[in-house]
Amino acid sequence: MAKLLKELIEDLKEKDINGNQDVEVVGIACDSRKVEEGFLFVCIAGFNFDGHVFIPEAIKKGACVLVVEKDIGPVEGITVIKVPNTRYALGILANRFYGCPSSKLRIIGITGTNGKTTTSYLIRRILKEAGKKTALFGTITYQLGDKVLTASYTTPQNLELHSMFKELVEENFDCVVMEVSSHALALDRTAGCEFDVGVFTNLSRDHLDFHKTMENYLEAKTKLFRCLSPTSQKYNHLSADKAGESNYKYR
Repeated sequence: MAKLLKELIEDLKEKDINGNQDVEVVGIACDSRKVEEGFLFVCIAGFNFDGHVFIPEAIKKGACVLVVEKDIGPVEGITVIKVPNTRYALGILANRFYGCPSSKLRIIGITGTNGKTTTSYLIRRILKEAGKKTALFGTITYQLGDKVLTASYTTPQNLELHSMFKELVEENFDCVVMEVSSHALALDRTAGCEFDVGVFTNLSRDHLDFHKTMENYLEAKTKLFRCLSPTSQKYNHLSADKAGESNYKYR
């Protein structure tokens, strides 16, 4: 499976391109160890490692495109694309690379401090009883029909997420029920994902080691509702605009 770079980057609104846009991309990686010939390498500045440090390794392994958020200058024979946020860009690129699979599924995202897992299982059971072929991504496992995978995160990393969406489309699934953590939303793991329904369970004091303030925590939660498909917002009481203006009283 190969995609033209100029097609992959169409949905990246802010980008500075240096190099050939007609190059064919055969894969995407954000881990230099997984780069192969013809891959696009996304440099993530993580908490422990900075992907920009591994650019030489990625090029040696055959990367033809680099997506960065730091100034690295031109690289001979390599297309370099600078974006404001490579975490977000990874999700947008992965969605395009895998054929925009989330738009072909009915995706229900559940966020909240408590109750996400219970709510996800209840909704999945209702959908299954209604005859809908439904997958579940959550804290305990990722359930793709008969395939059950141990969950590495409550919400999969965005590259893995879009790959699994593609698999579900190919296997004729109807719906996906997802737990969507505040960490995942803050770190753009759901970038490129079109949610049809957003569910908000509650908000209480938790995860402040990561979010620092309750205001930041609430803001992360509301990002789910900004990912709602425009055609589906009429079914949600909390639309993207209203989510941003929420006066939810946390305790």
